[in-house]
Amino acid sequence: MKSANKNAAGPALLSGDCQAQSATQAVWRFLNNPNVSLVDLIAPLREVGQKAARESESQYVLLAHDWCKIDYKSHSSKRDLRQITHEHDVGYEMSTSLLIDAATGGAIAPMQMHLKTSSKVHSTAEKKPRRNAHRLDELTPTMNESDQWGLERKIVHVIDREADTLGRMRQWDAQGHQFLVRCDDRRVKWNGRSILLSEIGEHFDCEVLFESGGDALYRGTPVSQQVAETEVVLYRPHSEVIDGEKTSVPGRPLTVRLVVTRLIDQDGYVVAQWTLLTNVFDSAISAYQIALWYYWRWLIETYFKLLKSHGIELEQWQQQTGEAIARRVLVASMACVVVFRLQNDESE
Repeated sequence: MKSANKNAAGPALLSGDCQAQSATQAVWRFLNNPNVSLVDLIAPLREVGQKAARESESQYVLLAHDWCKIDYKSHSSKRDLRQITHEHDVGYEMSTSLLIDAATGGAIAPMQMHLKTSSKVHSTAEKKPRRNAHRLDELTPTMNESDQWGLERKIVHVIDREADTLGRMRQWDAQGHQFLVRCDDRRVKWNGRSILLSEIGEHFDCEVLFESGGDALYRGTPVSQQVAETEVVLYRPHSEVIDGEKTSVPGRPLTVRLVVTRLIDQDGYVVAQWTLLTNVFDSAISAYQIALWYYWRWLIETYFKLLKSHGIELEQWQQQTGEAIARRVLVASMACVVVFRLQNDESE
């Protein structure tokens, strides 16, 4: 199990093990055992999520969804590598759904994982995604499945602007899922007229409608956070691929909550700004809380960082199949959960 990276933390062999060879052989047998299912390996992680959700002070939990590439271009022993972009960009594609405490912003545990190889998808889902399915097509089945995880809280699915697609937002809303998506500029209806989201943001600024949301850090520098919100209607047709052709499809108007959040430096300049859309209409959840929920989405990037470069060294692993890698990712995720719990524990 020793990492190829000499800087990786931890001993090469646990105390009590007599021979590195026997320990390595035991690990190999476990990771290549067809009787070890990914559904079984995700179960302890979901149990952690269930317990933490029940103990949360919020009636909501956040489920952040994201994707990352695992680079194995130098691993000639792996025969199921996937060409991701160009011919020299090869490896696996992993998607993860990370549970986050909506009250404290503490990362809890990964609850779903898909690992795409050139030949198949290794997944913790009840129904695996198709190998060539678009990554956004993985979201709706996971959303549906998450309702069966026993979290006993309302789930808000937090996704970066890759999910800024009107057709999918209509679908999620119709199925009763709550979402929070970062969006690009688009035309909406506001106060009975068609207008761009950027123009609404300019209106907020001109009319001094931004309210203080407290202090924050931006790239290590103290800044102040400001938020403004309103309701808008997504009314335009959306695009779908039907019989291989991109087609414009009309849909029902969707009323959503627009939250614009920005960071102001000490000289009064805007250093960052995000435009968010959500169908969470709860008077107890302020615009600042919505902005904070999106900010906490970055915890899934921290999870990927833990796996790939800050201790677990995923891209150095020598297992020869995506299936073995997927099993080891779930075992390693249990170590990440221990790190999360240490980070969230404020006791001595």
